[in-house]
Parts: sequence; C-alpha cells; structure tokens
Amino acid sequence: MPVLPDRFPAFQSRNFRLFFAGQLISLIGTWMQHIAMTWLAYRLTDSTAMLGLVGFASQIPILLFSIPAGVWNDRLDRRRLLLLTQFLAMVQAIALFALTATETITPALLLLLAFTLGCINAVDLPARQAFVAQMVPDRRALPNAIGLNSFLMNGSRFIGPALAGLIVALAGEAACFLLNALSYLAVLAALAAIRTAPRQQPAAQSAWSALCAGLDYAFAHPRIRLTLFLVAGFSFFVTPYVVMMPVYARDLFHGTAQTYGFLIGSAGFGSLCAALFLAWRGGKHASEGLDRLVGRTALAGGIALACFAFVPAIQLAYPLLMILGFSAVLTAAGSNTLIQIDVEEEYRGRVMAIFSTAFLGIAPLGSLTVGLISEMLDVRPTLFVCGLLAFFAGLLYRRRMKVNA
Repeated sequence: MPVLPDRFPAFQSRNFRLFFAGQLISLIGTWMQHIAMTWLAYRLTDSTAMLGLVGFASQIPILLFSIPAGVWNDRLDRRRLLLLTQFLAMVQAIALFALTATETITPALLLLLAFTLGCINAVDLPARQAFVAQMVPDRRALPNAIGLNSFLMNGSRFIGPALAGLIVALAGEAACFLLNALSYLAVLAALAAIRTAPRQQPAAQSAWSALCAGLDYAFAHPRIRLTLFLVAGFSFFVTPYVVMMPVYARDLFHGTAQTYGFLIGSAGFGSLCAALFLAWRGGKHASEGLDRLVGRTALAGGIALACFAFVPAIQLAYPLLMILGFSAVLTAAGSNTLIQIDVEEEYRGRVMAIFSTAFLGIAPLGSLTVGLISEMLDVRPTLFVCGLLAFFAGLLYRRRMKVNA
C-alpha cells in the first residue's frame, strides 16, 4: 500500500488540503509579525517588563474570552466564523504596519494592538482547533490531522522567525507587518473554497447553561481534566522563555535581530520535528502510549529550560532550544490529540476553547510574572526556577495518569 495515504490519511480530505495550503502561507506571516512586535517592544523601551507586558496583552484575552467564545464555536458555522476572525487579523496587521512605517507607533499603541489581536485569537484559535476535526470525517484520520496542523504551526515557527530576523535587520519591523497582512489573503481564499456539511445543532439552552455544561463535562472527565492541568502548568512555566529571548540575543549573547531570529528559529526547528513526529505516527494506533510520551516530554522540557537558563555560550543555546521546542510542542500537541480523541462531538468546541485557554490563555500570566521577576532579580535564575517547576508538573502528571489508567 502507498506510504503517504497510510501515514497522512488526513490529506485524503479536499477540505483539509485547502486549509493546510492556506495556513501554510498565513502562519509564516503570523510568526514574522510576532517576532517583529517583540523586537520592536524591546527596541522602544529596553525593558524586560515591557516584553512581559506585550506577551500578556496579546494572550490575556484568550484567558478572559476563549471559554465563552467556545459556546459560539459549538453553535455557529465555524468556517464563516474563521473567515471573520482572519479578516479582522489582517486589518490589525495593516494598522500595525501603518503606525510603524510612519514612526507613530508608541509602546501604548503596541500594547493596544497586541490586545486587539489577542481578542481576535480568543475566538479564532478554538474555532480552528474544532474545525480541523470537522474537515476530517474519518475519525481514524483525526490524530493525523491534528499532527499535521501542529506541523503547520511549528513549521511556520521555524521559518517565520528566521525570515523576520533577516527582514527586520534589512528593512525594519514594518516590512514584517506588511508581509503578514498580505499572507492572510491565502487563508481567506482557502476558507472561501472549503465546503462542509451542516453540523447538528445542539439542544436549545442559554449561553450560560451551555458554558457551564461544557466546563462540567471537561472537568468531570479524568483524563481530559488531568491533561488540561498539565498543559496549563507547562504553559505558565515554560512558554514565557520566548518573551525573554531578546534579552539573551542582545544583552547576554551581544547579538542583533538576526541572532534573535536564529534563537527562536532553533526552538522552532525542534517544534517542527515534534510536529512531524506526531503527524508521522498519526495512524490507527496514534493514541497508544501517547499519554506516557507526553509525560516524558514534559519532564524533558523542564530540564531543557533549567539548563538553558544558565547556558554560557550561544553555541550551546541552539541545541537546548531545539530540545525545549520539541518538548513544548509534543506536550501541547500530544495533549490536544488525547483530548480530541476523548471528547464527544457535542462538547468539542467548548472543550477546545478550554484547551486554548490552558495552552495560550495561561501563558500571559507566566509572561507577566517572569517579566516582572526578571526585572527585579535577573532573567537567568527566574527561568531556572520555571524549568524546575515544569519538571515537577511533569512528574505529577505521570503519577496521576498511572492512577487513572
């Protein structure tokens, strides 16, 4: 039998192929903008606290609004919802480009635009996660679709930062913002071409009742609950290392924007390998042993972060960041797969909204905490303690998963 259909059954779906192609272009632009915004924030202020604030402003809306938005996710046409969110994200990128190109951008405006994008993502991210499952009618292909979607996210994370470092060095941050705005045209065209069957409408109930029902369902399910707690802990302790990268690139390693791009790109390469690994194993037996694998990679991520915190030379930073990126993505994407396999379709939108909150909504609290503590103490001991706490979160997950097995 052919290898590719066996290994990548999600590509048998026309809708998924269209979605994959559109996202491939758009997400590279998204990562370019993310890197350029972080570098711009540090260039304007020379403050690690500002780095934490930008991360906080861009992700706190996910914590505040993503779970309520999950109700829309289960009630509305997800394709049309994504068309709206992607269009609004393109408008935000155009505004960011205009303000930066005319040199009227300020730290306050940058925070406002970061918050605006976070509000858009609070609706977009859980809708996108649930829409992946909707585009793949064969449930056996779902783990592969989730793995390929993660491959998209992290392939762009590998390419986007490296490109952003070069473009910022040659043409400035505004060029990255413009390219990101243009990249949204690809995903808008793909979404316009996708056709999906109407979903069965949920039972009529108030938005509040639907929200409470989704929360009750998620936290009453032992494996879903435990996996959500692991993702939230890993997000709080590990993901803030990204917003501290300008400090390592410029102040500790005495580099430039290009150095920053290469550091983030190293983590992105590890993330890409993890996503490809998950996509490759996403066949009929994709979920076998996945909970144990997630637990081991959570431990590895904590160790890698603790070692990276005091890394003495940039040559050692690159492989540590690769391990860290691999661990972070396998933990998050593997947890996503476990939850999507377990969840009932009726609750998928709301549960994926809770997952988005645990994965991305908790991150701004970690970014803000790490940024403020680093301002008072130093970035190295702060990240070292975060690595140790992430390691203990992985130990707790493995122990509780054995009890619930």
